[in-house]
Amino acid sequence: MSFTSYLKKLVKNLFQIYRLGNIDVSLDLDLEDSLFFDMDTAIPLGMIINELVSDSLKHAFSSKAKGEIQIKLHREENKKDSFKSAGFTPEFIDNGVGIPDNFEIEDLNSLGFQLVATLVDQLDGKFDLRRDNGMKFAMRFTLTEK
Repeated sequence: MSFTSYLKKLVKNLFQIYRLGNIDVSLDLDLEDSLFFDMDTAIPLGMIINELVSDSLKHAFSSKAKGEIQIKLHREENKKDSFKSAGFTPEFIDNGVGIPDNFEIEDLNSLGFQLVATLVDQLDGKFDLRRDNGMKFAMRFTLTEK
């Protein structure tokens, strides 16, 4: 199964689990077709998306009648010397209530964000978290093949 197919099923299941009563949350998936990853990449990336979607559905839309979650995942291929590498730029965006102003990313007091940060490190990636008009989590990691 491709990671793209897995991700679509995962998010659909999370939406079913976290039914939000009267809140209407739409989903916009912008995913490259037929992405395949080995287990060392698929598991942490799937767990990151799971954590972000779950947190958003539980906390981001409590005071809004309508919301949106966007998930993007694309490849940027590079070829250097005899190595072929591909950079990946997953993004998670919601238009919910956002992250509280007193939440310091560096402190990572939240167990969920500790998990996300650890999984990003496991992928040798970097991430950026923005909190204007909801939340935007963007990360970048690179996979290299010989």
